[in-house]
Amino acid sequence: MLHESFGSRFVLFGQHGWADRDRDINSLARSIANRYGDIPIYTPNLGWLNTWLKIAPLINYVEQTAQTAIAAYPDLPWRIVAHSMGGLIWLEILSRNPQWWPRVHSLVLIGSPVGGSDLGRLFDPLRIFPLIARDLGRNRRPIAEAIAAKIPTLSIISDIGHHTDGIVPLGASQFAHAQVVQLQGLRHATLKNHPQVAAVIQQFWQNPIITPLSIDTSAQLIAELRARDLTETDSRNFGKAKAIKSYDDGTKLWEWENLLRIQHFYVSVPNAKPSEQAGDRCIYSAYAGVR
Repeated sequence: MLHESFGSRFVLFGQHGWADRDRDINSLARSIANRYGDIPIYTPNLGWLNTWLKIAPLINYVEQTAQTAIAAYPDLPWRIVAHSMGGLIWLEILSRNPQWWPRVHSLVLIGSPVGGSDLGRLFDPLRIFPLIARDLGRNRRPIAEAIAAKIPTLSIISDIGHHTDGIVPLGASQFAHAQVVQLQGLRHATLKNHPQVAAVIQQFWQNPIITPLSIDTSAQLIAELRARDLTETDSRNFGKAKAIKSYDDGTKLWEWENLLRIQHFYVSVPNAKPSEQAGDRCIYSAYAGVR
């Protein structure tokens, strides 16, 4: 495992996401690297319009940038920080280049819909349009978990209410072996360059670890639901659901069917904090019917 060492050099990759350019992610990259001195930073600008089309050319472009970095700095380790779709791009790049894994110190995903964007699936439920919605709706959790089992990975998420950052539901950014840090009140676009995000990244860099699998009841139940490739969404309709199964530790599985007869599933655990009222706290939300 590669640990932080002041004075040691590394290559830092920063990648912006959908409907964006490189300005903000470049600013974040420079703010978290300035304490290390002269650090090579690559933040490829994909072009705002290109991010609305298909993801394959974007992956190829960033991959070529990585190859350029290898040629220029063959002995330096990598640190990767990516926002939203940028995280999906890097998952694809690392998946197709496992020979690069030993050189990666850490991977940081910020608000990345690893399990598939619910908005992307809603825009293209049948996956027939050759645009970015189909690519954003794809479930990349198996890829992410394979990578996170070998590379220390951090997933930064934020909740502005109902388990979403306004664009990406919390559940879509969670996956096995990744450390998850949840912030409060930061919208999706704000996450790409915010002091709280920078602080979390720098703290993770001090001790990047591979997170062991959780074996509690709720984690196992969520894993079973995710195996069905449900569409993870916000929790705003949790109050309409009925508990259909309870477990000894207080974990519950809930179900609600909307007017379109689409089944929604929720997982809750008992409120544990002294400041919380007694009851059930939703920790997972998803629905069937949109793939």
